[in-house]
Amino acid sequence: MNNRHDKILFWGCFIALITTSYAFISRMILCGGQFVTDFGLDKVSVGELQGAGIWPFGVSIILFSLFIDRIGYKVAMIFSFVSYLAYTVLAMLAYQTIHGVTDPVALVAAQKHGYQLLYWGSIILGLGNGTVEAYINPVVATMFNKDKTKWLNMLHAGWPAGLVMGGLCTIALASNTDWRLTLGLILIPAFIFFFVLIGLKFPKSEREQAGVGYIEMLKELGAFGALVGFGLVFAQLGQVFGWNNTVVWGITGAVVVAFAVITKSFGRGILAFLIIIMMPLATTEIGTDGWISSLMEAPMKAAGHNPAWVLVYTSAIMMLLRFCAGPIIHKLSPLGLLATCATLAVVGLTALSHTNGATMGVIFAAATLYAVGKTFFWPTMLGLTSEQCPKGGALTLNAMGGIGMLAVGILGFPFIGYLQESTATQKLQATNPAIYQTVTVEKNYLLGKYQAIDPVKSAAVVEAKAKQEITTATTAGQFSALGKMAFFPGFMLAGYLALIFYFKSKGGYKPVHLDTK
Repeated sequence: MNNRHDKILFWGCFIALITTSYAFISRMILCGGQFVTDFGLDKVSVGELQGAGIWPFGVSIILFSLFIDRIGYKVAMIFSFVSYLAYTVLAMLAYQTIHGVTDPVALVAAQKHGYQLLYWGSIILGLGNGTVEAYINPVVATMFNKDKTKWLNMLHAGWPAGLVMGGLCTIALASNTDWRLTLGLILIPAFIFFFVLIGLKFPKSEREQAGVGYIEMLKELGAFGALVGFGLVFAQLGQVFGWNNTVVWGITGAVVVAFAVITKSFGRGILAFLIIIMMPLATTEIGTDGWISSLMEAPMKAAGHNPAWVLVYTSAIMMLLRFCAGPIIHKLSPLGLLATCATLAVVGLTALSHTNGATMGVIFAAATLYAVGKTFFWPTMLGLTSEQCPKGGALTLNAMGGIGMLAVGILGFPFIGYLQESTATQKLQATNPAIYQTVTVEKNYLLGKYQAIDPVKSAAVVEAKAKQEITTATTAGQFSALGKMAFFPGFMLAGYLALIFYFKSKGGYKPVHLDTK
């Protein structure tokens, strides 16, 4: 490391990222369990509560990046810490609101009030999580500007480290119904990173040190980056607040026109190419994680183990490998590593698609292959972006992460659901056309109409054979769709190979360095 100060600053940022992922996973686990019981939630309310902690993450990381250099990284750090405090207080108040209430009528009112406290606390948490990403990435890229990809991989080992902590705490507190302890543990890493970082001097960004102006930073992103990045931001806000498409496209168009007029730039060509790759990358990594965990949940329970061990296992692999990224990157280059990972992800997802009915060991083996493949995707893409577009500073670096997070929520998750449902209904139609007509319903999503198995209609089926056929079709749809998901890392592989050949024609891959003043 450069010096003792930089070492302490790096580990403070690392602990901040642990706080982020612990907050994320502990809340998501409770959304699927204790929150449902305590607040009387249906699936729609659960989905809204889950989304409240996710969409502000992607929105804040992009919007904060527009002015984070102006307000300073320390101010952003303090904001994130205050967000964690506010979230914890609101969560504790939500618990107090519902517990001890015995009158049924009063309980319904208390549950509604408690849910609102938890909902707004989750939004504040999401904003804090996005702010952490908005400052830690440019800080580490600035401190280690000669070896960005290695150090960003090491920094992002903090994410799976927080997931390991969250998984272990969940297992340890599995029988505990007082979830204040589970959520309250977030304050331990939060106070640690605050006291570690509050007395340190944060560096000016690499862009500022090199004298690159604000407009030059905007030019790196350009009109194309603004179209994708802010288009996704406003699409997400439109879903949350019920805006129609005219409003979303109108606001997006105004921002893109403003970018085009101010910057007179389409954006860096290589950045536009990386943005296109980032969307299937995020879907491959984040979109399939919960899906694969759910596939392994049944064999884990059958073997008498807590399903959270799946999370601990795969996250531990990611954490250890990201710490070892340096020698691998020096051997393969960032693009070589990404191409290798994309290949492993294709093989891993394809292997998983053929494990229907397999033993837990076989499923774990295929999942391990996939986990190794996806390990380096996110931080290496951030490193690649920062190495090739340093003039973009915090904006291009964080826009890449925000675009990935928003793309998987707006585009990736619905498409994964479409793949599962369409495959399952095709299977059911082939095996039992009569039941298919009875239990399916037509639905719409962003890319069009599809047939889905309606859970209410399928629950009303009483014939044992028909019920089994519905279950078999649903499971087959899940596994078959995993094979179709291999298209995404396959697309990424083609993109990385194209970049490898491009840089080879230029004499080989070389990071772009800015001369600091």
